[in-house]
Amino acid sequence: MNFELTPRLKELSALGHKFCDEVLVPLEQIADEHGELPMDRRDSVKDQVRAWGLAGINHSKEHGGLGLTMLEQTAIEEQLGRVTNGLWSCVWRPPVSLRFGTPQQIHDYLAPSCAGHRRGCFAISEEGAGSDPRQVKTTATLKNGNWQLNGEKWFVTSYNASDFIIVHAHVDNDPDKPTLFLVDKPARNLVHLRSPKFMHNFAFDHAELRFDDVSVPEDRMLGQIGQGFELTKDWFVEARLQIASHALGAAIRAAELANDYATTRHQFGRPIRDFQGVEFMLADMAVEIFATKTILYRVAWEIDNGLDRKQIHAHASALKLHSSEMAGRVIDKALQVLGGRGYMRENPVERLYRDIRVDRIWEGTSEIQRVVIAGQIRKRGLGVFSEWL
Repeated sequence: MNFELTPRLKELSALGHKFCDEVLVPLEQIADEHGELPMDRRDSVKDQVRAWGLAGINHSKEHGGLGLTMLEQTAIEEQLGRVTNGLWSCVWRPPVSLRFGTPQQIHDYLAPSCAGHRRGCFAISEEGAGSDPRQVKTTATLKNGNWQLNGEKWFVTSYNASDFIIVHAHVDNDPDKPTLFLVDKPARNLVHLRSPKFMHNFAFDHAELRFDDVSVPEDRMLGQIGQGFELTKDWFVEARLQIASHALGAAIRAAELANDYATTRHQFGRPIRDFQGVEFMLADMAVEIFATKTILYRVAWEIDNGLDRKQIHAHASALKLHSSEMAGRVIDKALQVLGGRGYMRENPVERLYRDIRVDRIWEGTSEIQRVVIAGQIRKRGLGVFSEWL
């Protein structure tokens, strides 16, 4: 086996690193103090994404994207993960579900989204529906050639940066008919209830919405009735790889900062890295990063090489579980090495500490990942994870 990165992967990694440092890092404290990326900065960042050649990294050239493999995307995403305040989301990745749209939907939504002229957000979770989407209460009823949507949605990430919403609803209030709908903004009877404040400050908001007989043309149904879960499976796999990539990038940046500080910070007449308690923390951080990077690039390679879809789903869950929890441990140690300085909001490690906690929750909690993993072991045996398939 050859684990060496190709020149192309090294080039993309360097591009992502440079973009992160030159374009996104200068916006970190601005976004943190403002609570999100200020509106007057958004267009210029969007222009930078296009200028650097990072528009639509997760879609095919046929649909207006860059046509990158999963390994190539991962090389970029890992570097973007180094930035705080979720500013990696400024590099847009149109929802993968859109590629299953009709030719007209691809023309109207996916292609312009890849170019950055449109942006969509996903509305799935509700007050009583998170890990169990069958509990969704949002309904879709066909009346006179239009779908009528009714219900409330929570945690609609990047709502205030989007001009359309992909809404998960149950047709005729039947949980066996989960279906996706494309809703353009603004929409009559669509109510933005609020955008709550969270532990982290993110580039964009996480809104709560209410749909009161929001009328959607019949041709804005994405896929078929009952395909809602199926069309989001690939999106969840992609999202879990993105989370893993960002968690790895965040952990590496925190470890680098801790390592540099341990070298330059002197106490009792010598660098603090000379004390075994600190040196062992650095060693543990390095091992965790090494293991995570190995798994991440393996799973990306498996996707590119057509591994069975169910195995990909299982491996993506294992990766997301491990990487999100790893980042929490590494960044916690990094903050400890930095001491009081690591606890200051002006320090990237403090912001990373707040940012990374949500990775164990969104796109499937750690507990849900364990359910997926355990289910695969029960059905297919431990070899799903212990063997090279």
